[in-house]
Amino acid sequence: QVQVVESGGGLVQAGGSLRLSCAASGSILSIRAMGWYRQAPGKQRELVASISSAGSTNYADSVKGRFAISRDNAKNTAYLQMNSLKPEDTAVYYCNARVLAVLVGTYDYWGQGTQVTVSS
Repeated sequence: QVQVVESGGGLVQAGGSLRLSCAASGSILSIRAMGWYRQAPGKQRELVASISSAGSTNYADSVKGRFAISRDNAKNTAYLQMNSLKPEDTAVYYCNARVLAVLVGTYDYWGQGTQVTVSS
């Protein structure tokens, strides 16, 4: 069994910053990649940023230069530093971990989501 838990969401004014954390735990052999997705009301879930086990990163065009993803492999944790936040960044942010788990193989695990609200 693998659990993924996000934290760090909240309410912030436009131009402010937040840091999200995502911790994976359980019967983990290795984590292939970790990513942050977001879903705003009435919209589809979209990729915000991802990071491979080797540290390669990928960002949505809308957040390039403002957000930074990082990970601590020893802690099975990923972070999303969000700067210069805009009202359009308001969404529920979900963490995804592509995990090689005991007895299961490679599978995508999702957290429960954390709300980020940016006021204008």
